Amino acid sequence: MAKHGALTIEHVAKAAGVSRQTVSRVINNGPNVKPLVRERILAAIDELGYVPNQAARRMGGGRSYLILAINDRPRTIENWRAGRGNDWVDQMLHGGMLTCEAHGYHLLFELVDVVPDRALKQLDHALSSLRPDGVILTPPHSENPLLAALLIQRGIAFGRMGSSARHDDGINVFMSDHDAGAAAVRHLVALGHRRIGFISGSARYAASDAREQGYVEAMAAAGLSICEGDIQHGDFSFASGAAAMERILRQPDPPTAIIASNDEMAFAVLHVAADLGMAVPTQLSVVSFDDTPGVRFSVPPLTAIRQPISAMAETICIKLIRARDGEDVTGDYVLPFDLIERQSTARRG
Repeated sequence: MAKHGALTIEHVAKAAGVSRQTVSRVINNGPNVKPLVRERILAAIDELGYVPNQAARRMGGGRSYLILAINDRPRTIENWRAGRGNDWVDQMLHGGMLTCEAHGYHLLFELVDVVPDRALKQLDHALSSLRPDGVILTPPHSENPLLAALLIQRGIAFGRMGSSARHDDGINVFMSDHDAGAAAVRHLVALGHRRIGFISGSARYAASDAREQGYVEAMAAAGLSICEGDIQHGDFSFASGAAAMERILRQPDPPTAIIASNDEMAFAVLHVAADLGMAVPTQLSVVSFDDTPGVRFSVPPLTAIRQPISAMAETICIKLIRARDGEDVTGDYVLPFDLIERQSTARRG
């Protein structure tokens, strides 16, 4: 057996009982390889510990085998510095990295400024340095037309992840934020709530408006009015959620239920309620968005709309790889959301 550093594609071919060309097609995600043969080759690669020469792959096929995902720089850094982490990023990396790995690709993660002109310069620099085969635009970068135009100009396949705004270009993978907002209302209405407040997210994100519109339309469909002050605007941060909740509770007859546009603001709602001696859910029901892992450990655990973040990342990476193979995969791919009921919502007494 060859030492690890001396392993070549010929060793893999011999172990799998196939030609060198067949191994090469599997490594480069090429066509015309039977599933059982592909599995045998992958098993041989795994057993031998063979690592393909990435530089040779790039020179030979004109590919980088890199998918670049860009994320909101200021918000991500703020969460890291505050020790809150970023569950949305974790779920995206989970789905994206494992999918890229399974297809012989690597997922790179870059933080890019949200100011449109700065974002354009930073993405342009990253494209020149890394030459990725595909790019994932996450909110709010997915709403920046300058970035899409740059990628089209460069001829690089790109996808928008988590943006429910309408786009005529790129690969768009998202859940229906509008329908999710409506589903949260219907859940609370079924529990007997008639006065429901809503805390929206940052205006930079198209999802914020879509969730709020779903809430407004579902309230109207249920024959319920929205009082002045029932809708408050946050920016997805804990502090903004707390301030919005305090404004809602200043009303003479405040809502008996609150929908918060993300988990962090929902945590703030729970804290404000606890500080004021309001019991959740007996006095106040709370529904959140995203269903990141922390909601299961809040007190009480939060009822939440589960955004399929990992599945969206998996889907968009597969589509980008297929686009690099020459397939036309442009279009919208809507993934289902779930409403997970926990102890933060209860029937209105």
